[in-house]
Amino acid sequence: MKIERIEAIPIRIPLRKVFSGSSYKVDSRATVITRIHTEGGLVSEVYNGDDRTHGPAIARIVEDEIAPLLIGEPVTAYERIWEKMFRITIARTDRALAMNAIACVDTAVWDLLGKALGTSVCTLLGGYRNRLPIIAIAGYYLPGKTAADLAPEMAWLRAVGMAGCKVKVGGLTPEEDAERVRHAREGGGAEFLLAVDANRGWSVAEVVRFARLVEPYGIAWFEEPCHWHDDVRGMAEVRRATSIPINAGQSEVTAAGVRRLVEAGAVDIVNFDASEGGGITEWRRAAAACALSGVRMAHHEEPQIAAHMLAAIPHGICVECFPDPERDPLFPGLWADKPVIADGVMRVPEGPGFGIRLDWDAVERFRLR
Repeated sequence: MKIERIEAIPIRIPLRKVFSGSSYKVDSRATVITRIHTEGGLVSEVYNGDDRTHGPAIARIVEDEIAPLLIGEPVTAYERIWEKMFRITIARTDRALAMNAIACVDTAVWDLLGKALGTSVCTLLGGYRNRLPIIAIAGYYLPGKTAADLAPEMAWLRAVGMAGCKVKVGGLTPEEDAERVRHAREGGGAEFLLAVDANRGWSVAEVVRFARLVEPYGIAWFEEPCHWHDDVRGMAEVRRATSIPINAGQSEVTAAGVRRLVEAGAVDIVNFDASEGGGITEWRRAAAACALSGVRMAHHEEPQIAAHMLAAIPHGICVECFPDPERDPLFPGLWADKPVIADGVMRVPEGPGFGIRLDWDAVERFRLR
């Protein structure tokens, strides 16, 4: 089964609200659909990432630079395919975009491997379980939103089938955000998985102050707490100062970057994003490094692929999504066959590959080229 042709389709959907974290604002949802056509007639159907600015550039890298390297390659040679793709990153400055483009193609290759064998990617990667908890990314800063508003928001998330929520913090003072977390815990209840995500918004001193304020609320993890410029040292210091597990890795684009976090004692959990960091093949290396060091695995967004990866391994925790369709009209809005989510659990799609069948009418409405 050899690669005959590769196409990449950038998608961007404007949102009706602006959602804010500590250091960013979101006004659209974007992704890149990758279709690898094979000589045997199989075609991949996957989508990766949420780059709201560079989607067309990523698609051009896929079609203009990567595709010519891979025509005629058997999809079973995924390690050789990955090595050939990685060579395009060596002499360039836009390496993050190149790794995203590599991820698009690599994910499509794994989709084809599953389809060729008639099994899911989860099974190919280890098949440890066929379901896992699903939590929301929510608790955003919005105009007019108060700390007390987080209580009914968490109650709504629980009602629509979420096992928990990752709440945005880091945009206010530690004391103000601790008050928001208090209301979130009240609204979610004692069994609700409650995590916090500062998106690198605070100094070490602010992080420690906040952590001590929210420790009584049973926080599942504290994600990317420290400013980017010295985050590894900072997170190691925070780990020594709090009982809350530290989660990071989504800002890394290689498994080597994950190894750096683990070796520095900076993390308890790694949420390396396969769509930012070279795809499933590179994610497997990061997951193996974490397994050897007793570090658990999460994933940054991307439930359509993360469910397969995290359910495949014993140290996967849960998958995350945006259950509010105003924040993410793609999942599951872009799917013709909706995934099964209920009672805080997502079933891994059972179809071959990633089990994704896209709504092509929706794709055509929002494609950029």
